[in-house]
Amino acid sequence: MVRYPGTRVRVVAAALVCAVATACGAAGEPASAGTPPSNSVPPPATPAPPDPAAIGADELGEVPILMYHQVTAAPAGEYDQSPAEFRAELDRLYREGYRPITAAQYISGDIDIPAGTHPVVLTFDDSTGSQLRFTAAGEPAADCAAGVLERFAADHPDFPARATFYVNNEPFEADPRALPWLAEHGYEIGAHTATHPDLAGLDATGVQQELAQNVQAVTAAVPGAQVRTMALPLGSSPADPGLALAGTWGGTTYRFDAAMLVGANPALSPFGAVDPVAIPRIRSGLGVVPFDSAYWLDVLAADPARRYTADGDPERISFPRASTGRLDPRWADRAHAY
Repeated sequence: MVRYPGTRVRVVAAALVCAVATACGAAGEPASAGTPPSNSVPPPATPAPPDPAAIGADELGEVPILMYHQVTAAPAGEYDQSPAEFRAELDRLYREGYRPITAAQYISGDIDIPAGTHPVVLTFDDSTGSQLRFTAAGEPAADCAAGVLERFAADHPDFPARATFYVNNEPFEADPRALPWLAEHGYEIGAHTATHPDLAGLDATGVQQELAQNVQAVTAAVPGAQVRTMALPLGSSPADPGLALAGTWGGTTYRFDAAMLVGANPALSPFGAVDPVAIPRIRSGLGVVPFDSAYWLDVLAADPARRYTADGDPERISFPRASTGRLDPRWADRAHAY
């Protein structure tokens, strides 16, 4: 037992005072250790979310799912961008009221962001070293995608470092620290096949082998990990699109909630008529390319009624009454039309 100087003296003195003072309990009754002081103040109540109509909440609006590849000082392709470009896009998203969620949160309707803000999903394909690379101290390098995102979130605490990384086998230059680090820091790890083939060119067994081996690699690195979404390499679906979501090979069964395409427009609200085997994404890369993230963010800024705007209550789905027809019936018990 650790002893601190003067402990015995203080205890004896306190006992003498307690025996005399009535504040230690009513006469003849021991003081109750569990009774809070009479002047204790209850914690403040959590404020109720604002009136959905007052903030124009529309949780049947569109959600931008952005697709990134390389984040490098020397971008070479239209899917690549520099760390400065990536941070500038994060800054734009923040200023325009977007808040990041994962792909798994999107497809499950688990969207808990502040009232009046808009969800955005940041996704990264191919698990390159430009996305996650560590310093000698074991921290993400400042110029890799995860490092840029972590530092932006540190500067903007209401914009959490949250994204989905679609990985192949031997991800992030085969660094064994990478997948555990992502899982520990709240990122989603999604499937992108073992070797990045064109799934349209494989038979059913080949498709299932690629995805099952990919899931095996992720769960070997992060025991207990749940791989809930996948991204189609090259945006190419197998001949049987259902195999992109579920299958079995080598004793491993995989089952995903959603499969991501390569492009090229905002996704429907998860509470609408979503096709889980073909979720659209918006590419973000070097400079300006047709229908890229800058184009679509401009469109959504010019027509804000198109955007998903949160009501601040994750248990309720709020939307203008005129949009009722866009609600998928399976969400009817949470609907709040105004």
